[in-house]
Amino acid sequence: MLDRIDKQTLLDELQQWNSFLKRKVHLIACGGTALTLLGIKPSTKDVDFMVPVEAEHKYLIKTIKKLGYEQKTASGWQRVGHVFRYDLFSGNKIHTTELLRSPLEEGQHILLKEFSHIYVGVLNEYDLITSKLFRGTNVDFDDCLMLVKAQKGTINIEHLQNHFREMAGYDISEDRIIKQLDHFLDLLRKNNLYAK
Repeated sequence: MLDRIDKQTLLDELQQWNSFLKRKVHLIACGGTALTLLGIKPSTKDVDFMVPVEAEHKYLIKTIKKLGYEQKTASGWQRVGHVFRYDLFSGNKIHTTELLRSPLEEGQHILLKEFSHIYVGVLNEYDLITSKLFRGTNVDFDDCLMLVKAQKGTINIEHLQNHFREMAGYDISEDRIIKQLDHFLDLLRKNNLYAK
């Protein structure tokens, strides 16, 4: 049994969800899911989507329950007999990290695919990197490095730092989180992706 999901398998699953929906639901991919949908990672272990509109989140949960999904964690849903868990974060939060702006605002995501009822977007690079660095696991650092390499020249590292520091200012663990940014900047320097 596979323990990772690739882009096409994920889109096929969303197509199935789409066929049961009767109204619009916006999904914004974050975490490793975003990297997989962008073609930067071949697959991901976890499926992470933000559902920024609370009413759409409630409607989606109600629908996938009818499809046999059961709640496994606070935000995680899994179908009986299937290996993949879908984390569906309501509002502007990813796990415990709250974004400064709604991912649905202009410039805060890119459209990946639009089904008849499901809109699939990918979170912007700055929020994507910041939210992963807030978690700060080795996989998160690797994913962020992979993203900067893939988008070389398009990610403004100064802007990333400012964005990160602004978000960290709202967190009770600001000092710890800033150290994670410093570690990431060191990784960028070692990989010749940042000169300062």
